[in-house]
Amino acid sequence: SLRDKLEKNTHYFRKEIESLGYDIKKGIHPIIPIMLYDAKIAKKLSEILLDKGIYVVSFSYPVVPKNQARIRVQISAAHSKSQLEYAIDCFSQAGKELDIL
Repeated sequence: SLRDKLEKNTHYFRKEIESLGYDIKKGIHPIIPIMLYDAKIAKKLSEILLDKGIYVVSFSYPVVPKNQARIRVQISAAHSKSQLEYAIDCFSQAGKELDIL
């Protein structure tokens, strides 16, 4: 049942993040790279989200190739639907604040 919930949570989060306009790496796994391409934007987005209680990590060169900066989100079976909705709302607000959506 936990595996089923993880799959459901992952699918829901991926679909909603893409619908906001974020570019994500395709796949079905619960580690979701949200591509921002610019290291400064990735870092700033991670800081804004952390201030909202959303723990995400930004990655940039040399951890990833140049111009491939990203935020990495990890979905869990322990996340509730309301927690996922809150995170998606925070991504929406932060993206608008940074003028990337």
